[in-house]
Amino acid sequence: MPISPNQGSTGGGTTVTITGTNLANASAVKFGSKNATITANTPTSVTVISPSGTGAVPVTVTTPGGTSNPLTFFYVGAPFKAGLSASSGPLAGGNTVTLTGTGLSTATGVSFGANTATPTIVSDSVITVAVPAGTAAGSVGVTVTTAGGSNNGLSYTYVDVPTVTTFAPTSGPASGGTAVTINGTNLDTTQSVTFGGIAAPFSVVNATTVSAVSPPTADGQPGPADITVTNPAGSATAATPFQYLASPGI
Repeated sequence: MPISPNQGSTGGGTTVTITGTNLANASAVKFGSKNATITANTPTSVTVISPSGTGAVPVTVTTPGGTSNPLTFFYVGAPFKAGLSASSGPLAGGNTVTLTGTGLSTATGVSFGANTATPTIVSDSVITVAVPAGTAAGSVGVTVTTAGGSNNGLSYTYVDVPTVTTFAPTSGPASGGTAVTINGTNLDTTQSVTFGGIAAPFSVVNATTVSAVSPPTADGQPGPADITVTNPAGSATAATPFQYLASPGI
C-alpha cells in the first residue's frame, strides 16, 4: 500500500494519496494518533490532508473490513535560510546563486518574487538555483519551498543594465585626479568605473549619478579614454570619450 508523498510539513496540510486494494468506504485515516481529513476515496485509493505532527508516524486506513497495515510518513520541519551568495543580479536572470540554511534537502522551488525556479540540492544546508528573469528592477522576496513548508525573509534586487548619458568635465590632465560627475540610469548598483580600461575611484550619489576621479593614463600620455560604468547587470560606455590633456611645457 504505497503512500505519496511520504513526507510533509510538521504543520500538516499536505495532500497525501494512499493506494492499495479494498479501500472503498474508508472511515478513518490515522497519522499516528491523529485523524487525517479524507478528501477522495475509491476502492484503490484514499486521498487525505495530513494533520500536524512530528517525526516518523504510522499511517493506517480503516474501512468496514478492518484496519490496514501501517505505512510510514515523515514529518519535515520548515526550512531555515541563513543567506544568499549574491543579493543582486541582472533583470534578465540566468545567474546562479547559492542559498544556505537548514532543512533544504527537500526543496522543490525557490521563488524570486512571483517567479519560481527549480533548485539543485547540494546538501541539507546548501542549494543552488539559476535566478529566473525578473519583471522589473527592484527588490523582491526570496522564498524556499520544501516538503516541510515555505520560508522567506531574504531579499534579492533585480538590477537593470546601466546607461551613461553625460559626464562633466569632459577633459582633464593625463596625470589624473579630475573629479568627474557621471549621469545616467541604474547607477545606484555601480560596481566599477573605468577610464580607458583603468579602474577609477568612485562613489554612488544616487540612481542617476556617480562621482569618479580620473586615474592617470597608463603611459602618462594624453588622448581619449572611454568611460565605462559596470553594475551586476552589465556595462555601459559613454558615447564620447574623456579627453586626457597634455601638460604645458616651457
